[in-house]
Amino acid sequence: MTQSTSSSADLSTPYHLHYWPTIQGRGEFVRLALEAAGAPYVDVARNTPAQGGGEAALMKTLGDPHNPRPAFAPPFLVDGDFVVGQTAAILLYLGPRLHLVGASEADRVWTHQLQLTIADAVAEAHDTHHPLASSAYYEDQREAALERSRAFREERIPKFLHWFERVLERNPAGDTHLVGDALSYADLSLFQLVAGLRYAFPKATARVLADTPAVARLHRNVARRERVRAYLDSPRRIPFNEEGIFRHYPELDG
Repeated sequence: MTQSTSSSADLSTPYHLHYWPTIQGRGEFVRLALEAAGAPYVDVARNTPAQGGGEAALMKTLGDPHNPRPAFAPPFLVDGDFVVGQTAAILLYLGPRLHLVGASEADRVWTHQLQLTIADAVAEAHDTHHPLASSAYYEDQREAALERSRAFREERIPKFLHWFERVLERNPAGDTHLVGDALSYADLSLFQLVAGLRYAFPKATARVLADTPAVARLHRNVARRERVRAYLDSPRRIPFNEEGIFRHYPELDG
């Protein structure tokens, strides 16, 4: 895969990422791309108000009445006067600028398709602990969560990870990457999906990973990359917790 280049990319000017300051969530897929590329960025809500940050700064930008194309919700990225929301759209925008996507249209569209499939898996993982309403407490929908999680463990985790295994196996450039022979944002996002599943459903995910060796190997390889490892070992990497998308409730792991 020939990596995409962008003559307009200016890595001296930081991107401004707007996401909640206490969870990994959907913003983590964007953080991983920025960190892996060594791109300067400001995680706005994690800065103090004195630094022009905090949740108030996030909400002010989100509710800007002068933005003709407002983001629906975090995460959203500000690059100069350009604002883009939705994780997959942010990565579609950043991919060429961070050299994390192939140069051909076929590679760009395929990488975006992979990212959208990961987004589907993330949404289903979230709905295991909030199957009835996002606004209700987990404890108020626990019985429904038990049933939803059973189906997710037994049917959906295997379906998603086995599909990614096939994608890796069928890559003409080899099974080290999802697209071509170089790191893409889809590789980073699959790493994050596997990490989240291992946290939320350790027993169920271990069973599936035992049968999807290429996916397991990609997860290990991404974690070993120098910039990724430095990020994972730093305080910039927010630990998984029971406020985010991937939550570990032992009863949901069967």
